[in-house]
Amino acid sequence: MMRVWRRRGLLAWSLLPFGLLFFALAGLRRKAYRRGWLKSERLPVPVVVVGNIVAGGAGKTPLTLWLAERLRTAGRRPGIVSRGYRRATSDIRIVGADSTAEEVGDEPLLLARRCGCPVVVGADRLAAGRALLAAHPECDLLLCDDGLQHYRLARDVEIAVIDRRGLMNGWPLPAGPLREPPARLREVAALVLHDCAAPAVADVPRFTMRLVGERFYRLDDPKILCAAGELAGLQLHAVAGIGEPQRFFDHLTRLGLVFEAHPFPDHHRYSAVDLDFAGDAILMTEKDALKCAGLARLPVWVLPVEAHVEPDLARHVLAILEKTDGPASA
Repeated sequence: MMRVWRRRGLLAWSLLPFGLLFFALAGLRRKAYRRGWLKSERLPVPVVVVGNIVAGGAGKTPLTLWLAERLRTAGRRPGIVSRGYRRATSDIRIVGADSTAEEVGDEPLLLARRCGCPVVVGADRLAAGRALLAAHPECDLLLCDDGLQHYRLARDVEIAVIDRRGLMNGWPLPAGPLREPPARLREVAALVLHDCAAPAVADVPRFTMRLVGERFYRLDDPKILCAAGELAGLQLHAVAGIGEPQRFFDHLTRLGLVFEAHPFPDHHRYSAVDLDFAGDAILMTEKDALKCAGLARLPVWVLPVEAHVEPDLARHVLAILEKTDGPASA
Protein backbone atom coordinates (compact mmCIF):
# COMPACT_ATOMS: atom_id res chain seq x y z
CA MET A 1 0.00 0.00 0.00
CA MET A 2 2.94 2.35 0.55
CA ARG A 3 3.21 2.99 -3.18
CA VAL A 4 -0.50 3.85 -3.35
CA TRP A 5 -0.21 6.21 -0.40
CA ARG A 6 2.56 8.30 -1.94
CA ARG A 7 0.26 9.94 -4.49
CA ARG A 8 -3.39 10.64 -5.15
CA GLY A 9 -3.73 8.17 -7.98
CA LEU A 10 -6.70 6.24 -9.32
CA LEU A 11 -6.59 3.52 -6.65
CA ALA A 12 -6.26 6.08 -3.85
CA TRP A 13 -9.26 7.98 -5.22
CA SER A 14 -11.30 4.77 -5.37
CA LEU A 15 -10.50 4.08 -1.71
CA LEU A 16 -11.19 7.63 -0.52
CA PRO A 17 -14.86 7.01 0.44
CA PHE A 18 -13.71 4.27 2.80
CA GLY A 19 -11.05 6.64 4.13
CA LEU A 20 -13.60 9.34 4.86
CA LEU A 21 -15.72 6.77 6.71
CA PHE A 22 -12.63 5.73 8.66
CA PHE A 23 -11.93 9.35 9.67
CA ALA A 24 -15.58 9.84 10.68
CA LEU A 25 -15.52 6.77 12.92
CA ALA A 26 -12.11 7.70 14.36
CA GLY A 27 -13.35 11.22 15.10
CA LEU A 28 -16.46 9.87 16.78
CA ARG A 29 -14.35 7.55 18.93
CA ARG A 30 -12.02 10.40 19.89
CA LYS A 31 -15.02 12.56 20.81
CA ALA A 32 -16.43 9.73 22.92
CA TYR A 33 -13.27 9.69 25.02
CA ARG A 34 -13.19 13.48 25.28
CA ARG A 35 -16.82 13.62 26.45
CA GLY A 36 -16.40 10.70 28.84
CA TRP A 37 -18.75 8.40 26.96
CA LEU A 38 -15.81 6.02 26.75
CA LYS A 39 -13.53 5.90 29.76
CA SER A 40 -9.81 6.52 29.77
CA GLU A 41 -8.06 4.98 32.74
CA ARG A 42 -4.74 5.97 34.19
CA LEU A 43 -2.01 3.97 35.82
CA PRO A 44 -0.42 4.95 39.15
CA VAL A 45 2.69 6.22 37.33
CA PRO A 46 3.05 8.81 34.54
CA VAL A 47 2.62 7.55 30.97
CA VAL A 48 4.57 8.84 27.95
CA VAL A 49 3.28 7.73 24.54
CA VAL A 50 5.58 7.67 21.51
CA GLY A 51 3.47 7.32 18.37
CA ASN A 52 2.44 8.88 15.08
CA ILE A 53 -0.59 9.58 12.93
CA VAL A 54 0.86 7.74 9.93
CA ALA A 55 0.60 3.97 9.49
CA GLY A 56 3.95 2.21 9.30
CA GLY A 57 7.29 2.63 10.98
CA ALA A 58 8.67 6.14 11.36
CA GLY A 59 11.37 5.56 13.98
CA LYS A 60 9.27 5.19 17.13
CA THR A 61 11.22 2.25 18.52
CA PRO A 62 14.72 3.82 18.33
CA LEU A 63 13.25 6.99 19.84
CA THR A 64 11.67 4.98 22.67
CA LEU A 65 15.02 3.31 23.28
CA TRP A 66 16.82 6.67 23.33
CA LEU A 67 14.24 8.16 25.68
CA ALA A 68 14.36 5.18 28.06
CA GLU A 69 18.14 5.45 28.31
CA ARG A 70 18.06 9.21 28.93
CA LEU A 71 15.34 8.93 31.54
CA ARG A 72 17.33 6.25 33.37
CA THR A 73 20.36 8.55 33.32
CA ALA A 74 18.15 11.24 34.89
CA GLY A 75 17.29 8.89 37.76
CA ARG A 76 13.91 7.59 36.58
CA ARG A 77 13.02 3.88 36.36
CA PRO A 78 10.99 3.45 33.17
CA GLY A 79 9.14 0.39 31.95
CA ILE A 80 7.97 -0.10 28.37
CA VAL A 81 4.72 -1.46 26.96
CA SER A 82 4.22 -2.34 23.32
CA ARG A 83 1.62 -4.10 21.23
CA GLY A 84 4.07 -6.67 19.89
CA TYR A 85 2.88 -6.35 16.31
CA ARG A 86 2.88 -9.51 14.13
CA ARG A 87 3.70 -11.83 17.03
CA ALA A 88 2.24 -15.34 17.05
CA THR A 89 0.83 -15.02 20.58
CA SER A 90 -2.04 -12.84 21.79
CA ASP A 91 -1.72 -12.84 25.57
CA ILE A 92 -0.11 -10.20 27.76
CA ARG A 93 3.48 -11.31 28.10
CA ILE A 94 6.61 -10.13 29.86
CA VAL A 95 9.55 -10.01 27.47
CA GLY A 96 12.34 -12.13 28.91
CA ALA A 97 15.90 -12.99 28.01
CA ASP A 98 14.74 -16.24 26.43
CA SER A 99 11.83 -14.69 24.50
CA THR A 100 11.71 -14.92 20.72
CA ALA A 101 10.53 -12.39 18.16
CA GLU A 102 7.76 -14.80 17.17
CA GLU A 103 6.45 -14.85 20.75
CA VAL A 104 6.71 -11.16 21.65
CA GLY A 105 7.39 -9.25 18.43
CA ASP A 106 10.66 -8.00 16.98
CA GLU A 107 10.56 -4.42 18.30
CA PRO A 108 9.74 -5.30 21.96
CA LEU A 109 12.51 -7.91 21.94
CA LEU A 110 14.96 -5.34 20.58
CA LEU A 111 13.91 -2.86 23.27
CA ALA A 112 14.33 -5.41 26.05
CA ARG A 113 17.77 -6.48 24.88
CA ARG A 114 19.09 -3.00 24.20
CA CYS A 115 17.83 -0.89 27.10
CA GLY A 116 17.50 -3.36 29.96
CA CYS A 117 14.14 -1.92 31.04
CA PRO A 118 11.17 -4.17 31.82
CA VAL A 119 9.10 -4.67 28.65
CA VAL A 120 5.58 -6.09 28.44
CA VAL A 121 3.58 -6.72 25.26
CA GLY A 122 -0.20 -6.66 24.90
CA ALA A 123 -2.76 -5.24 22.49
CA ASP A 124 -4.53 -3.75 25.53
CA ARG A 125 -1.89 -1.22 26.62
CA LEU A 126 -3.73 -0.51 29.88
CA ALA A 127 -3.73 -4.17 30.89
CA ALA A 128 -0.12 -4.52 29.74
CA GLY A 129 0.87 -1.54 31.88
CA ARG A 130 -0.83 -3.01 34.92
CA ALA A 131 0.95 -6.32 34.37
CA LEU A 132 4.29 -4.54 34.07
CA LEU A 133 3.81 -2.59 37.29
CA ALA A 134 2.67 -5.71 39.13
CA ALA A 135 5.83 -7.53 38.07
CA HIS A 136 8.10 -4.48 38.47
CA PRO A 137 6.71 -2.15 41.15
CA GLU A 138 10.00 -0.25 41.13
CA CYS A 139 9.08 1.38 37.80
CA ASP A 140 8.05 5.00 38.26
CA LEU A 141 7.26 5.86 34.64
CA LEU A 142 5.78 4.03 31.66
CA LEU A 143 6.80 4.46 28.03
CA CYS A 144 4.31 3.29 25.42
CA ASP A 145 5.96 2.34 22.13
CA ASP A 146 3.18 3.27 19.68
CA GLY A 147 -0.37 3.67 20.98
CA LEU A 148 -1.10 7.32 20.20
CA GLN A 149 -4.62 6.22 19.22
CA HIS A 150 -5.02 3.83 22.17
CA TYR A 151 -7.11 6.30 24.17
CA ARG A 152 -8.22 3.80 26.80
CA LEU A 153 -4.81 4.35 28.39
CA ALA A 154 -4.63 7.90 29.76
CA ARG A 155 -1.34 9.60 29.14
CA ASP A 156 0.63 12.52 30.53
CA VAL A 157 2.85 13.20 27.51
CA GLU A 158 2.28 12.51 23.81
CA ILE A 159 5.20 12.47 21.36
CA ALA A 160 4.56 12.17 17.62
CA VAL A 161 7.23 11.03 15.15
CA ILE A 162 7.25 12.07 11.49
CA ASP A 163 9.85 10.65 9.10
CA ARG A 164 11.02 11.83 5.68
CA ARG A 165 7.96 10.35 3.96
CA GLY A 166 5.91 13.01 5.73
CA LEU A 167 2.14 12.62 5.47
CA MET A 168 2.45 11.29 1.90
CA ASN A 169 -0.83 11.91 0.04
CA GLY A 170 -2.43 13.24 3.24
CA TRP A 171 -5.50 11.00 3.02
CA PRO A 172 -6.97 8.66 5.64
CA LEU A 173 -6.64 4.88 5.66
CA PRO A 174 -6.98 2.98 3.37
CA ALA A 175 -6.77 5.69 0.68
CA GLY A 176 -3.71 7.16 2.41
CA PRO A 177 -1.54 6.50 5.46
CA LEU A 178 -3.27 8.71 8.03
CA ARG A 179 -4.73 7.21 11.20
CA GLU A 180 -5.93 10.66 12.31
CA PRO A 181 -6.18 14.11 10.66
CA PRO A 182 -3.03 16.27 10.48
CA ALA A 183 -4.61 18.68 13.00
CA ARG A 184 -4.07 15.98 15.63
CA LEU A 185 -0.39 16.93 15.66
CA ARG A 186 -1.27 20.26 17.26
CA GLU A 187 -2.30 18.40 20.42
CA VAL A 188 0.94 16.54 21.14
CA ALA A 189 3.57 17.71 23.58
CA ALA A 190 6.46 17.23 21.15
CA LEU A 191 6.95 16.57 17.45
CA VAL A 192 10.08 14.59 16.54
CA LEU A 193 11.24 15.03 12.94
CA HIS A 194 13.14 12.00 11.74
CA ASP A 195 15.30 13.15 8.82
CA CYS A 196 12.61 15.48 7.54
CA ALA A 197 11.40 19.07 7.49
CA ALA A 198 8.60 20.15 9.78
CA PRO A 199 5.04 19.85 8.47
CA ALA A 200 3.22 23.15 8.44
CA VAL A 201 0.31 21.87 10.53
CA ALA A 202 1.93 21.61 13.93
CA ASP A 203 2.81 24.56 16.16
CA VAL A 204 4.35 22.47 18.95
CA PRO A 205 7.89 22.04 20.30
CA ARG A 206 10.00 20.36 17.62
CA PHE A 207 12.96 18.06 17.91
CA THR A 208 15.15 16.46 15.26
CA MET A 209 16.25 12.84 15.20
CA ARG A 210 18.76 10.97 13.11
CA LEU A 211 20.03 7.41 13.34
CA VAL A 212 23.77 6.78 13.47
CA GLY A 213 25.79 3.58 13.28
CA GLU A 214 29.05 2.61 11.59
CA ARG A 215 30.21 -0.69 13.07
CA PHE A 216 28.74 -4.10 12.29
CA TYR A 217 28.71 -7.28 14.35
CA ARG A 218 28.48 -10.89 13.19
CA LEU A 219 25.07 -12.42 13.75
CA ASP A 220 26.53 -15.79 14.74
CA ASP A 221 29.09 -14.20 17.08
CA PRO A 222 28.28 -10.63 18.21
CA LYS A 223 31.75 -10.26 19.73
CA ILE A 224 33.18 -10.10 16.20
CA LEU A 225 33.02 -6.49 14.97
CA CYS A 226 34.00 -4.79 11.75
CA ALA A 227 33.94 -1.32 10.23
CA ALA A 228 32.23 -0.57 6.94
CA GLY A 229 35.58 -0.19 5.21
CA GLU A 230 36.41 -3.83 5.91
CA LEU A 231 33.37 -4.89 3.86
CA ALA A 232 34.18 -2.70 0.87
CA GLY A 233 34.85 -4.63 -2.32
CA LEU A 234 32.82 -7.68 -1.27
CA GLN A 235 29.73 -8.90 -3.08
CA LEU A 236 27.13 -7.75 -0.58
CA HIS A 237 23.39 -8.19 -0.18
CA ALA A 238 21.44 -5.79 2.05
CA VAL A 239 18.18 -6.96 3.64
CA ALA A 240 15.63 -4.71 5.36
CA GLY A 241 12.13 -5.50 6.59
CA ILE A 242 11.37 -2.20 8.32
CA GLY A 243 8.88 0.62 7.82
CA GLU A 244 11.02 2.24 5.11
CA PRO A 245 13.72 -0.16 3.87
CA GLN A 246 15.25 2.55 1.68
CA ARG A 247 16.33 4.39 4.82
CA PHE A 248 18.62 1.46 5.72
CA PHE A 249 19.93 1.20 2.16
CA ASP A 250 20.70 4.92 2.09
CA HIS A 251 22.55 4.57 5.41
CA LEU A 252 24.74 1.82 3.92
CA THR A 253 25.42 3.95 0.85
CA ARG A 254 26.57 6.82 3.05
CA LEU A 255 29.00 4.36 4.64
CA GLY A 256 30.52 3.83 1.19
CA LEU A 257 29.17 0.32 0.61
CA VAL A 258 27.99 -1.13 -2.70
CA PHE A 259 25.35 -3.85 -2.45
CA GLU A 260 22.24 -5.42 -3.93
CA ALA A 261 19.16 -4.25 -2.01
CA HIS A 262 16.42 -6.64 -0.92
CA PRO A 263 13.45 -4.81 0.67
CA PHE A 264 10.85 -6.78 2.60
CA PRO A 265 7.59 -5.74 4.31
CA ASP A 266 7.81 -4.35 7.83
CA HIS A 267 7.98 -7.11 10.49
CA HIS A 268 8.61 -9.74 7.79
CA ARG A 269 9.08 -13.31 9.03
CA TYR A 270 12.14 -14.59 7.21
CA SER A 271 12.81 -18.04 5.85
CA ALA A 272 16.01 -19.55 4.50
CA VAL A 273 14.75 -18.97 0.96
CA ASP A 274 14.61 -15.20 1.61
CA LEU A 275 18.32 -15.17 2.40
CA ASP A 276 19.56 -17.66 -0.20
CA PHE A 277 21.98 -15.35 -2.02
CA ALA A 278 25.19 -15.90 -3.95
CA GLY A 279 27.96 -13.61 -2.79
CA ASP A 280 30.20 -12.84 0.15
CA ALA A 281 27.99 -11.47 2.95
CA ILE A 282 24.57 -10.19 3.97
CA LEU A 283 23.96 -6.87 5.75
CA MET A 284 20.82 -6.31 7.82
CA THR A 285 19.24 -4.24 10.55
CA GLU A 286 19.23 -5.29 14.18
CA LYS A 287 15.45 -5.67 14.06
CA ASP A 288 15.68 -8.12 11.14
CA ALA A 289 18.55 -10.01 12.73
CA LEU A 290 16.33 -11.07 15.64
CA LYS A 291 14.45 -13.33 13.19
CA CYS A 292 17.30 -14.59 11.00
CA ALA A 293 19.62 -16.64 13.21
CA GLY A 294 20.72 -19.81 11.42
CA LEU A 295 18.85 -19.07 8.19
CA ALA A 296 21.63 -17.80 5.91
CA ARG A 297 24.49 -19.64 4.24
CA LEU A 298 26.52 -16.46 3.91
CA PRO A 299 28.03 -14.52 6.83
CA VAL A 300 25.52 -12.00 8.21
CA TRP A 301 26.68 -8.62 9.45
CA VAL A 302 24.28 -6.63 11.61
CA LEU A 303 24.32 -2.82 11.86
CA PRO A 304 23.05 -1.47 15.20
CA VAL A 305 21.99 2.17 15.15
CA GLU A 306 21.35 4.75 17.83
CA ALA A 307 19.08 7.77 17.77
CA HIS A 308 20.53 11.25 18.19
CA VAL A 309 17.88 13.74 19.27
CA GLU A 310 18.27 17.51 19.52
CA PRO A 311 17.53 19.49 21.62
CA ASP A 312 17.12 17.46 24.82
CA LEU A 313 13.72 15.78 24.50
CA ALA A 314 14.15 13.91 27.79
CA ARG A 315 14.50 17.20 29.67
CA HIS A 316 11.37 18.49 27.93
CA VAL A 317 9.43 15.38 29.01
CA LEU A 318 10.64 15.60 32.59
CA ALA A 319 9.70 19.28 32.75
CA ILE A 320 6.16 18.42 31.68
CA LEU A 321 5.90 15.62 34.23
CA GLU A 322 7.05 17.93 37.01
CA LYS A 323 4.12 20.24 36.20
CA THR A 324 1.56 17.44 35.88
CA ASP A 325 -1.02 17.45 38.65
CA GLY A 326 -4.10 15.25 38.77
CA PRO A 327 -5.21 12.63 36.27
CA ALA A 328 -3.82 12.42 32.76
CA SER A 329 -6.05 13.32 29.85
CA ALA A 330 -7.18 11.12 27.01
